[in-house]
Amino acid sequence: MRPANILQLGIKELRSLLRDPMMVVLIIYAFSAAIYWAAKAIPETLNMAAIAVVDEDGSPAASRIITAFNPPYFSIPKLITQPEMDRRMDSGIDTFALDIPPNFQRDLLAKKSPTIQLNIDATRISQAFTGSGYIQTIVTSEVSGFLDRYRSAASAQVDLTLRARFNQELKQVWFGAISNLMSNITMLSIVLTGAALIREREHGTIEHLLVMPVTPFEIMVSKIWSMGLVVLTATSLSLAFVVHGMLGVPISGSFTLFIAGTGLYLFATTSLGIFLATQAGTMPQFGLLLMLVLLPLQVLSGTLTPRESMPEFIQDIMLAAPNTHFVMMAQAILFRGAGLDVVWPQFVALFAIGTILFMFSLRRFRKFLK
Repeated sequence: MRPANILQLGIKELRSLLRDPMMVVLIIYAFSAAIYWAAKAIPETLNMAAIAVVDEDGSPAASRIITAFNPPYFSIPKLITQPEMDRRMDSGIDTFALDIPPNFQRDLLAKKSPTIQLNIDATRISQAFTGSGYIQTIVTSEVSGFLDRYRSAASAQVDLTLRARFNQELKQVWFGAISNLMSNITMLSIVLTGAALIREREHGTIEHLLVMPVTPFEIMVSKIWSMGLVVLTATSLSLAFVVHGMLGVPISGSFTLFIAGTGLYLFATTSLGIFLATQAGTMPQFGLLLMLVLLPLQVLSGTLTPRESMPEFIQDIMLAAPNTHFVMMAQAILFRGAGLDVVWPQFVALFAIGTILFMFSLRRFRKFLK
């Protein structure tokens, strides 16, 4: 192995990447606008949900329920007729449609337990799930206040003091920004290294390298360090200017420690990208293979949902994936301010998994060049 060969081959990969404008645009977009928009798209709470009301009673009790729905949770209720209700729901205009039946107040005062119909557009699953609970609480509260002739608040027997650590305001934007950053690191590191190898094979330049005094080890390491450097640089800029700057996510731990851990993680994912590229003959095949590998890694690693909510055997299996240890390390450093004394098991796991993937990919890469 000659370090000069690895350096020059890596510089060649960087120049080749700069000559690919679509890939450059993808990198810039993935670490800027994609993270910002995805984090902002995560709803903090129910927000301006569209609701319409069919008031067939026209009583003070019905009016009290209607006026209880206000921004920011709901839009101002629109009074509609019963024939309009189905048409508006089918057109996707309203998410909720509340139908107050005739003689509602009379039956209420007579203690006959009248029924109010709530129609929900369940295709808007996030608002439908949260909003139905809000509406039930609002209607129950207003009916109780009407019967008691005043608005009363039930006194709790136990006072619960809530103390949220690491995210005192419970902002989902914080979690969404870091999660999308980790997802894009995984995706781009695999895509860039795999595309670099396939691009050389499609252009026929891989044969030029084989007649030069370079080894497969040098070729593979050059692709790993060059593409890893690109993703690591983009990660640093995104974390500083997009996540911390534009989105206002506080970075509790050491920035340097996180970048060091990300470097170990990139060692594993870029090696995985080389292996996938050797299995695929063309870019379309590489894309299909990437979906089969990337989606399970992202979903089951704890990036989107806590690992504790998964079956135990899935948790044990995913310990062999680098994503799992990277997510635990990133959340510990960025959210909880953990130091090396806390995250060193993840560092060791990433180094071990990266070494295994590198050796396995190198063996496959040598066969690929023959």
